[in-house]
Amino acid sequence: MPITDFLTDLFNPDLAFLPKALAIAVMSSVVCGVIGCYVVLRGMAFIGDAVAHAVFPGLAVAFVLQGSLVLGGAVAGVVTALLIAVFAQHRRVREDSLIGVFFVAAFALGIVIISRAPGYAGSLQQFLFGSITGIPDRDLYTVGFTGLAILAVVFLLHKELVAVSLDREMARSVGLPVFWLDIVLYVLVTLAVVISLQTIGNILVLALLITPAAAARLLTDRLALMMLLAPLVGGGSALVGLYLSWSYDLPVGGTIVLVATAVFLLAWLFAPRHGLVLRRWRDRRPGDSTATSQVTPEPSAMPERAMR
Repeated sequence: MPITDFLTDLFNPDLAFLPKALAIAVMSSVVCGVIGCYVVLRGMAFIGDAVAHAVFPGLAVAFVLQGSLVLGGAVAGVVTALLIAVFAQHRRVREDSLIGVFFVAAFALGIVIISRAPGYAGSLQQFLFGSITGIPDRDLYTVGFTGLAILAVVFLLHKELVAVSLDREMARSVGLPVFWLDIVLYVLVTLAVVISLQTIGNILVLALLITPAAAARLLTDRLALMMLLAPLVGGGSALVGLYLSWSYDLPVGGTIVLVATAVFLLAWLFAPRHGLVLRRWRDRRPGDSTATSQVTPEPSAMPERAMR
């Protein structure tokens, strides 16, 4: 489909769901790109996946009661995140073990709840894989206001969140409230996941949180630039993914994820400093003494304090 036809469809009154789907996809992708930077820096990708499970019972309850899916998922995710943070204070059980217990239990509870609703199979598919045809106007406004609130909190607590993400012990030694900053980050991740679920679904939402930030991490060593590139990659992937899915009748969530993954692979190969192809080319240049005298460390092995 030519891009002009896609733009015409966006303004077609009979396809009112399409611009709403585009708006939610882009807004949620931008927010996930920003929050994903902290997730990638902290190495807590498992948290994002677990939060996607934790919000499921709230979605199920909201669906049964005909309420707001965004609000229901947010409440469930925040409550579960608070339980994790409180139980994690007991050092006998590691945080990742608690995540495995509580978040998967929340997902199981959601399955039990949604199974009691009429049209169980269709509803479950909508939750797991997303749906762009049934987005009400109230959810569009809720996603917009929630996204702005998330970005406002990030703006106010950016330095503190970065400090905790890079070196928790150092942050604790300078008097930062690490526990409460952990709570804030869990809540932000939860909200970012919730506002993305309707377009991309419960299963694929982790990619929207991690992949754009990981691609940006390959493209730059500067944190400020990384936090600018990640939402650009996420928002661009949402726009291109929705266009391709509409043109070729493909699932929206899966197409958006594949576009974002393609950007990550291109960054992995051709990033100016850390791209595999350019590094190999620099190493093989004749007369380059650094190619044989030293080995450049992998980006993942570089100290996170190098992020400026």
